[in-house]
Amino acid sequence: MRKARAKKAPLLPDSKYGDTLVTRFVNNLMRDGKKDLSFNIFYKAIDRVEELTKEKKGIELWKEALTNVMPHVEVRSRRVGGATFQIPMQIRPDRKISMAMKWLISFSKKRNGKSMSIKLADEIIAASKEEGAAVKKRVDTHKMAEANKAFSHFRF
Repeated sequence: MRKARAKKAPLLPDSKYGDTLVTRFVNNLMRDGKKDLSFNIFYKAIDRVEELTKEKKGIELWKEALTNVMPHVEVRSRRVGGATFQIPMQIRPDRKISMAMKWLISFSKKRNGKSMSIKLADEIIAASKEEGAAVKKRVDTHKMAEANKAFSHFRF
């Protein structure tokens, strides 16, 4: 066990938007260490979002989609007296963001489409309208926590 909590490595902001959240998203999107390719996919997806929805900037719509996908509670398994209970718990802010990013990326990959940038753009647009598979995952997580609210007194 550690004596002190591990320090978070500082992230550099991306070159186009100057945002560390974009870098964090691209790091999750990255495969086999190909960060440049991941940045290209992300930027193409944001450009496509801007083309399809002319009401807002693409990066603002992406951030909106991210907040729409963020869960607030989750269920954690806990053994109490030989039985395993699903206990609803609040989620830490950094975990909320990472879960939202991972869900957006994973459900983008599962979509039908030609390239990853098109699939990612479509999922971002859907999530910003509170539609799509990533938002459904958040709703299901919240429903599961609501259903197991009776076991919340087992929280540790």
